[in-house]
Amino acid sequence: MRKVDMTARPAAARLEVENLSLQFGGVKALDGVSLDVAPGSITALIGPNGAGKTSAFNAISGFYKPKTGTVRLDGVDITAVPARSRAKLGLARTFQNIALFRGMTVLDNIKLGRHAHLRSNVLDALFYYGRARREEMQLREEIERDVIDFLELDHIRNVPVAILPYGLQKKVELARALAMRPRILMLDEPVAGMNREETEDMARAILDVRDEWGVTVLLVEHDMGMVMDISDHICVLNFGRRIAAGTPAEVRSNDDVIRAYLGSAAEAPRVEAA
Repeated sequence: MRKVDMTARPAAARLEVENLSLQFGGVKALDGVSLDVAPGSITALIGPNGAGKTSAFNAISGFYKPKTGTVRLDGVDITAVPARSRAKLGLARTFQNIALFRGMTVLDNIKLGRHAHLRSNVLDALFYYGRARREEMQLREEIERDVIDFLELDHIRNVPVAILPYGLQKKVELARALAMRPRILMLDEPVAGMNREETEDMARAILDVRDEWGVTVLLVEHDMGMVMDISDHICVLNFGRRIAAGTPAEVRSNDDVIRAYLGSAAEAPRVEAA
């Protein structure tokens, strides 16, 4: 991957979640969950199916309104800020199920990630002149230089998403999130359904985004080998509650985590030495 010029990029942000609770009818999806994601880190949110991981993602990104709790971005309370406005503040995310426009090209899908930051008004866009035209040209140049080249998608930039293999579609979704110029990048099961080679490629991409873009990463993932290899910090949920948090080595050896999720110590994923 090509080195990225960081001079024009915002600094990585801290994400703090405090006492987050979410309820659907009589079901508690989240019960007092707290989480601290350090700037420039990769933090993983793990747990069994139904533990509340995606519910936490949706509350943090503004798609769900929590019953109680606070979400702060660099110390600023954004709990009541709408999802679109959170995107403008630098909170970008991908989804568990691919949410691309299948009839559009790779380039056009990626460009949609930047639209929250465009300043053209409806009239400019309708007649495609002046500011709208200049912004469109600048947008394309930046995306091709900073995102497409970085993720090595140049060979498919004009290909319709619908004909791409699954692994490449997931990478295009990552590219669209990067087009938003994120300070916090939230990845919901980024390697779900991928083969080993695709998983390793995505893991390298996530590490490069953290290291070369300086972006703070929060991810939900079931692939424990990848989680243990790339994460700085792990938070474990079970039945909507946090049962553990710490480094990969600390979480891997935690008795509550082994019982709830990882299985016996002998079966738990090996943590690679740094």
